[in-house]
Amino acid sequence: MRTRTGRAERRWPRWVYDGGSEPDPRWSFANERTFLAWLRTGLALISAGVALDVIDLSLDDAVQHLLAVVLVLLGLLSTALAWVQWARAERAVRRGDPLPSTPFSAVLALGLVLCAGVVLASMA
Repeated sequence: MRTRTGRAERRWPRWVYDGGSEPDPRWSFANERTFLAWLRTGLALISAGVALDVIDLSLDDAVQHLLAVVLVLLGLLSTALAWVQWARAERAVRRGDPLPSTPFSAVLALGLVLCAGVVLASMA
């Protein structure tokens, strides 16, 4: 792609931008909004993990700490995989391929259900 100055524009990561054609900007903006939503989810999970470690619940300390670590790890994974999924989707749109799926949504949902179940059981 050439810029107004006539120089070739180098976009990163190359493996995303090296093939295909420029998509309708609405696709790229939608993909970016999804990426940012996953980043917000990651931040919320990390915050929830920190809060769970600080709040005094009627759980065994080791269990409460383990739940906090699980939430922080899910937040870390959510943040890291958000970028991977953004790149895969952007590349697919540029090439006209079907959008890729990710199994991480199921892992995230299962992790949250298990954590919430333990917390709810401790409140009973």
